Amino acid sequence: MHPDVRRRVERLDVAFDPHGFDRYGASREALGLFFTALRPFYRRYFQVRAHGLEHVPARGRAMLVGNHSGGMPIDALMVMASLFFELEPPRLAHGMVEKFVAPLPFVGDIARGVGQLTGLPEHALRLLGDERVLMVFPEGVRGTAKLFPQRNELVRFGTGFLRLALQAHAPIVPVACVGAGNAVPTVANAGRLGRAFGLPYVPLTPYLLPLPLPARIELYYGAPLTFPGDGNEDDEVVEQHVETVKAAIAGLIREGLGRGAA
Repeated sequence: MHPDVRRRVERLDVAFDPHGFDRYGASREALGLFFTALRPFYRRYFQVRAHGLEHVPARGRAMLVGNHSGGMPIDALMVMASLFFELEPPRLAHGMVEKFVAPLPFVGDIARGVGQLTGLPEHALRLLGDERVLMVFPEGVRGTAKLFPQRNELVRFGTGFLRLALQAHAPIVPVACVGAGNAVPTVANAGRLGRAFGLPYVPLTPYLLPLPLPARIELYYGAPLTFPGDGNEDDEVVEQHVETVKAAIAGLIREGLGRGAA
């Protein structure tokens, strides 16, 4: 475990028990190994630059809502890394992962060990109630399945995240990831091949294998958004709020592209 990572794990606002686990299954040891492995990818391979991290609360509940692209959730890993390596004090972002992840050999165990939970509403509400940071990508698998020409576009957002934010009275921090679509330039998605491995698809690239290229990745965090309500609003109201969040993320993507990010 890298010494800097060890120090930052100890500073996380996470209540580890005497055995080094928190109530969600995150392990102090697993987090240390995970972020040690992630560190060279964040610092050197993808040369990630994070802008606007001051918008992420230093303490208390918050929901990070971002865009997907790039064939696999590299963007989620880089968001986690930015909160861990760049924030003072560091924070742990808990992701709501797709249901197919949990049974995957090795991958499911790693996800649980670093605090990533299956995307069930009760899990999300418990995390926010414990003043944690929840990371959500409302495009879901539709987002990671984007082909290279659509990498900087947004597809349909689900609305569940917005109702959860209202129920938990949690601010929504929009975040845009620009560049992940260049890391895995997807030209097609092989659904049958993916299902053979318990995945929705396998992304195919011009060089066939979905191995990430060392593309520059930039993250843009926007000002927190809050909406009135308790989560029981009419669908039309919720959908309007979702469009507001989606527009904020689209604006951050345009900002990144305007700065020369790919």
